[in-house]
This record gives sequence, structure tokens and C-alpha cells, in this order.
Amino acid sequence: MYYNKILQWKRSFQDRIISTIRRYRCAWGFLFLWGLSLNVFSQEIKVSNLLCENQSNPIGLDIVHPALSWQLEGNKRGIIQSAYEIRVSNDSSSLIRGNNLVWRSEKIMSGQSVHVPYSGSLLKSGAKYYWQVKVWDNHGNSSKWSMPAYWQMGLLNASDWKAHWISRLPNGTSESPCPQFRNGFKVSKKIKSATVYVTSKGLYEAFINGRRVGEAHLTPGWTSYKKRLQYQVFDVTPLIKTGANAIGVMLGNGWYKSPLGWGSVFNTEIKDRTLALLFQLEITYSDGSTDLIVSDENWKSSTGFIMKSEIYAGEVQDARQEKKGWLLPDYDDKDWNHVVAAAEENSAVIATYNELVKEHEIFKPLKMFRTNEGDLIVDFGQNMTGYEEIKVYGKAGDTIVVSHAEILDPEGNFYTKNLRTAKAESRYILSGEGEETLKPHFTFYGFRYLRIEGISGDAAPENFSAISLYSDMKPTGSFSCSNPLINKLQQNIQWGQKSNFLDVPTDCPQRDERLGWTGDAQVFCSTAAFNMHVYNFFAKWLKDLSIDQFKNGSVPYVIPHVLDSVSSGSTGWADVATIIPWQMYLSYGDKRILEAQYPSMKRWVDYMKNRSKNDLWATGFHIGDWLYFIPEGDYDGRAAVTNKYLIAQCFYAHSTQLLINAARALEKDSDVEYYSNLLKRIKTAFAAEYITPNGNLVSGTQTAYLLALNFDMLPAQCVPVIVNKLIDNINDYGIHLTTGFVGTPYLCPVLTRYGHSDMAYKLMLQDTYPSWLYPVKLGATTIWEKWDGIKPDGSFQNPGMNSFNHYAYGAIGNWMYSTIAGINTDTIVPGYKKVIIKPQIGGNLTFASASLKTYYGEIKSGWKITSNQLVMDVEIPANTTATIYIPATNIDRITESKQGLMNRKDMTVVGQQGDYVIVILGSGKYSYTVNSN
Repeated sequence: MYYNKILQWKRSFQDRIISTIRRYRCAWGFLFLWGLSLNVFSQEIKVSNLLCENQSNPIGLDIVHPALSWQLEGNKRGIIQSAYEIRVSNDSSSLIRGNNLVWRSEKIMSGQSVHVPYSGSLLKSGAKYYWQVKVWDNHGNSSKWSMPAYWQMGLLNASDWKAHWISRLPNGTSESPCPQFRNGFKVSKKIKSATVYVTSKGLYEAFINGRRVGEAHLTPGWTSYKKRLQYQVFDVTPLIKTGANAIGVMLGNGWYKSPLGWGSVFNTEIKDRTLALLFQLEITYSDGSTDLIVSDENWKSSTGFIMKSEIYAGEVQDARQEKKGWLLPDYDDKDWNHVVAAAEENSAVIATYNELVKEHEIFKPLKMFRTNEGDLIVDFGQNMTGYEEIKVYGKAGDTIVVSHAEILDPEGNFYTKNLRTAKAESRYILSGEGEETLKPHFTFYGFRYLRIEGISGDAAPENFSAISLYSDMKPTGSFSCSNPLINKLQQNIQWGQKSNFLDVPTDCPQRDERLGWTGDAQVFCSTAAFNMHVYNFFAKWLKDLSIDQFKNGSVPYVIPHVLDSVSSGSTGWADVATIIPWQMYLSYGDKRILEAQYPSMKRWVDYMKNRSKNDLWATGFHIGDWLYFIPEGDYDGRAAVTNKYLIAQCFYAHSTQLLINAARALEKDSDVEYYSNLLKRIKTAFAAEYITPNGNLVSGTQTAYLLALNFDMLPAQCVPVIVNKLIDNINDYGIHLTTGFVGTPYLCPVLTRYGHSDMAYKLMLQDTYPSWLYPVKLGATTIWEKWDGIKPDGSFQNPGMNSFNHYAYGAIGNWMYSTIAGINTDTIVPGYKKVIIKPQIGGNLTFASASLKTYYGEIKSGWKITSNQLVMDVEIPANTTATIYIPATNIDRITESKQGLMNRKDMTVVGQQGDYVIVILGSGKYSYTVNSN
């Protein structure tokens, strides 16, 4: 009754405002009253940030029930969605009017605003669909219909491909010039839309009328090509004109035909691979008619200015060989050869799931100088992945050679020994026709420094640029604190991720490797999910993992698998099959990734079970705690060597636990029971084999202690013993870590879990070798592969294994975000639908803050210490709830927005737990002050 009276008053007041506007014709008066009206009667809630399959207005989906997500925005605290309605149409104007809908969900009483599946009529290949959402909240408010968003389907059936694969004969080697293809067509009617579907065996760059198709690079990306080859879809309507048009496409070797790895079977196979193109252009005219232009025997082929291009070797260009105007309609291609066309069954050709690789930051030289050896060096100040762009003048035939390096040697000279056999070189032969812009097309480099050879005249800094390349994942997380070294560490973590998330999670971008190492990816995935939206990135890669996984369940060291058949099955690496799917579920709350990967997860656990004797997995080769601490010379045998089979048994238990978690989430009750019994036996076998009668472990290393504690391998009575052993070990090494890839991610989290956050802070803030801040103090701009890539005496580690851009040790980031700033998701209600904020204050920090963009909106958590107060600021997005742990021992000393907590109706005080007061609240901005007296 009261609510109805309020609505009547609002309507009456609004009528009076409209009447006033009509009386006053003055423009300023109108605008003032109109603005006042909007302010008074603005919607309490609105819907924004519509996503389809985690993307804004995606093109080229082949998922027939795409997942839809949206955010609520409102000016009240505690907003929860109570209902929603979705409508979908083929036409945006019809959608807005509510006509000709292909689906209307009706009003659904639900708080779900993430991963809502489309449930309308059957979706059609190539069709474009527009959609809107309307929501209701728990305060009785409804939103307006959201602004329309859209998605466009790809080709849902292999038979939808009318194009043929075309190639150039004879089949070239990886040393051959890159092929070029072209075709012309005419348009005589007004165009409504034009869509390109394109992929290649190798990498492609496509053009229409001389203009580039899309902004992506290194397309179609890297997958397990035999069974999964992604195609891309582009809206090219603006590129096509009435009259004559031309299509031009260049191909490069890329991952498909470049030698990779180390003399593997893969490198034998690529000799027989042929670069090929599949191209389909669909034009819809304003009168409803259509045209189809496809790759077929009518296309022509030649070679151009790219004489050679490989992943490790780099690229050779000869501008004198460029066929001027070949991308334009009036080009005479009479001297070009006809292509070889083949009709293939395209069931392995699939839509693109992940974000494409694009150009991002552009760096200008920090400085340019000559070394003692006389080399001209360009320093861009940031180690990164990408390539150079150079503008030069010269004579025809002049050769410019650009070499790439991460670091200079101790004497300040150009250093490439750590690239091993990777040539990593761009070689440009000039045409001599005025200013020339030099830039690679089908390769990438890991570098901070360029060495320039062959430039005549002045090499001006403004003529040099470094362009970063990485998958176009949206930034989501931020972190900062009062310690500038930690802030630099965070920047290095992010640049390590950018540098190595290049379509697949590579180990490093510079040397003759750049492979999708599974161990590196699993230790870093939770940190990655904070810094960027990596769901699609990992979902795509995990599909390749499932395909490349051997029939017996063993998982290769690298995905896509390009090594030999024995390079698989290592503990801590193959466990990527269980660790990343579960972490993605926790971070994004989408069960579909568990459903998709569950068979793979189960096969991996069964592989370990089948190779165990009496539930003890102590067979096979294992990489172990890779790059653990080894003192210089190791004269006293203090290398932190952890028993590899102890590690294997711990990860056997961990993967089994994650499989149980996934089975429980997917309601696979029989699997929950079966693998829960197996887990008990695994832990019993561990205790019998690796725990001594006195409660110690057979390996006395930090990693052994950490894994046993983190994976709950110990009987209760042994836990305090091992915790103390861990602390003693850290102190024995002068408060330094000794862990490698396997142990490092768990170091600070385990210390915090068992009440030793003070020690975790000491380790994180340690700045002498080995530590996270040691490279920072030496000027690192990314994470190093080794703790002592540069030794304390200034010399380098063994160049055979010494990358300066290797993100694994950046896994400390997860502890920084979840513990220092305190942002966590609830494992029972994941994806930040329920938020937990629990900062652990320490390390002499005076402030710390972090933010995380989730499906529901942005979470913020920050704290600041003054002389007599702690101020804790929190922001929780709509349609979520949060449990806040306020660092305080007395509730009476806490105020929120200058009010005491006990009488607040917009939050619930749960009580005291240790040194925290626990509060449950809904969305909104909150500022808590804890007075020290």
C-alpha cells in the first residue's frame, strides 16, 4: 500500500514537471528541468555489459546454446536480481519493438545473471542475433530493457563450407618464399552485409581491396592441427565497393610448418606439410539476394617479398620482390600460376573459441647507443613479446639486419647465447624507393633490445618502435601497495603473462622453445585469472590437451604436443588436466568447463592409479621440483633436492581430490564415492612410505613440507611437526626460499594457512638471492626462469636454460591478491557470486589495494594504516554477497561511514574469529574504520 502511494506521488510530480516544461520555452530552462526529472526518476537499476560466450558482440560462434551474461547497476546497497527476461531477434529494430522474436524467455524468477544458456529456436549458420535483457531486483524495482547486443553464428556444419582448399605447387619447404593468393570479383548491387570465413594451414594475412581483414595477427592460431583447426569470421562490409574488387592473402609457415622443439617427430612430419588457404566470402544485398565468393581453382598464386619466415629463425624480406598493386582490383596477374584446389572434408575445421592475438602496447626507444663492440643498440626498456617496426631510407639492395635480445652481458654488449639455436633475426633487403617501413608478418620475438646492422645515415629514435603481441584478453585485476618493489614485481608478473599468453601459454618467447608447457601453466593459472579474463584462453587450450592426451591417460609435457611420445606423464606437469579446469571453475563459476574436461581429468587420475602398486605411484620419469635452489658449487650438499616420487604421490592425491570436487559439482555421486575411497588409500600409502616413525618426512626440503601440508597428506599429529620443520628450514637458509616450479606456488599460502603470515611476508620482501625481489632490484621487467639468471657476482647462469621472461615464479601474485588485499571467491558458490574479503596485514606495509573485474562487476578491497587507525575500503558489485573479515579484536572500535556496526540493517555482524570481526553484506561501497584506542 505504502509503495503504491509513492508511485502515485512520483507520477503526479512528473506530470507537474512536464507541465512546467511546456509553459517555459526557454532552452536552458527546459534542459534544467529535464535533467532534474532524469535525476529524480532515474531507474534504480539498469543492465549493462552484455556478454555472449564471455565476449562483447562476438562473431563466428558454433555453440548452439551460447551462454549469455550481464551486469546489474544500481544506486542502493544490497541489490540482488530476483528475476530476468531475455528476448532475441534476427533484427535490431524488431527486437526493440518486441516483434519477430526467435526467443523470449518470459519472466524467469532467478538470480542467475551469468552463463544463462540461449534456449530459443534452432540457430542458423551465419545468422546474426540481437538480444536484450530486463531484470527485477529484491527492492521491487525493474530495469528498462538493456541496450541491444548481438552475436553472429559461424558455420555450424562441415557442409556449409563451399570453398575448396587451395595451395601453390610445388610444395615448398620451410625455407621457401611465402605464397600469395588473389582473386577478383564484381559487385553490382547495394550491399547489406559481407562476412568472411577464413583459415589456413600455416598463418595468413588477408586483404580486400588493399585493406586488411581484421586486426588479428598470427591467425588462425596454434591448435592440435590434425584434429582442430580454427577458422575466423570477420565483418568486411566496409571493405567491399561497387564494381571491381580484389581479395589477396599471404601465407606463412607459422607453427604449422616451422621446425619446433628439438629434432622431434613433429619436425619430420612438417616436411610433407603444404601451406593452404580456405576462404569463403558471403555477401548479402539490400534486396535480399546473396553471393558467394570462395577459394577454388579460379584463384591464382605467386610469391612475394617474404622470402622466408619461421617461428625461431625469424623473417627475411626482399622489398624488391614485392608485386606492386597485387592487392588491388586492376592488377594484372597474367603471369601468376593457377592454384591447386582440393575439396576436403572439413570436420576438423572449427570456430575460434579464444581471443585472437593482436598488437597492443607500442614502445619507443628508452635510449640508443653503441656498445664497446661497436654495435648499434636500441633499448625499449621493457622485455616483451612482439616485433619491431622501423622506418628507413636506403638504396636498392641495401640489407638491414635486426637481431633481438632480452639482456646485455656484464660488459654491456648484445647477448644472445641464451636464445640457443633460435636465430631470432629480421633481415630486410630494401627496394630503394623512398621511406620504407619494415615489420615482420609471420613471426614474433622475445626482446627488450635490438641490434641494428646495415643502416646508413642517421638512425633517429623516432624511426624505431617495438610492438607487443599477445592474445586480446581483457585486463581484470590490479594491485598496488606501499612498497615500490612489490609494485614492480606486480608489473613484472603482468608482463610475464602478456609475453607468454600468445594463443597458447608458452614457457618463454625468445629461445628455440616457446612451447605450451603444462607445468608452467598450471602453477600460474590462478594468478593469470586475476590479471586477465583467461577463461576462453584456457578453455581452448584444454580442448587441445584432451585431444593430445594419450589413450592411456598420460598427458604430454607440452600442448599442442610436438615432442616425442615419451615426453609425457610427469607429475606436476600432467596434473594440469585437473588443476586448470578446477581453477577456471572457481574463478568463473561455469560448470561447462568441468563437463568438457571431466573425461580428461578422469583419464589422468586413472593413469596414475593404473601405474601404482598398493596405491603408491612410484614409477616412471618425473621432472620434479624443476629449477629448485642449488647453491653455487654446492660444496656442502645443500641443494634442495626433493624425492620425485614423494612429489608424485602428493600430486596423485591432489588430482584425485580435484576430480572428486568436479564430480561433486557435476553430481556424479558414484564417482565421488569411488575416488574418495581411492584418496584415503593414496594418503595411507604416502604415510607408510614417506613419513618416518618420528613424524618427519624422508625429504627434508621446503617443497616436500609444502606439498604434504597443502594437499593434506599428513595425519593430524604430524602437522605441527612439519610446520615447525618448514619454519626451521626457512630460517636455516637465512629466510630464503629454496623451492622450484612445483613448490613455489604453495610457499606463502601454506605459511599463511598455518598461522605464519609473518614468515610469508618476510619471504616475499626478501631481496637477496634467491627471492622474488632479487631480480626486481637488478632491473628485471619480467619474471625470470631461474632465481639467479644473473648471479650475485653479475655473471649469467648457464645459457642453455636461462630465460629472462618465464612466468612460472610469478605465481606469488595469487597470494598477493588473495592474502595481502584479501580478495577471494567462495569455493561452494564460485565465480565471485559470493565474495570473501580477508586481508592479512603485515610486512610493514602501510597500505594495499586491489580490484578485480568479475562477471558481476568490479570488486575492490583496500586498507590503509595511519597513526591510530586502520581504514578498510570495500566495494561489492550488485547481485553478489560478501563475507568481510575486518582486522579488529573489538567490534566496538569499528565504524562504517562513521556509524557503529551493531545497529546497522544493511549488514549482518556474524561475530569474532581470532583477530577478525566478520560481517556479511550485499552490494555497495563500504568504508570501515578501526580505531586503535
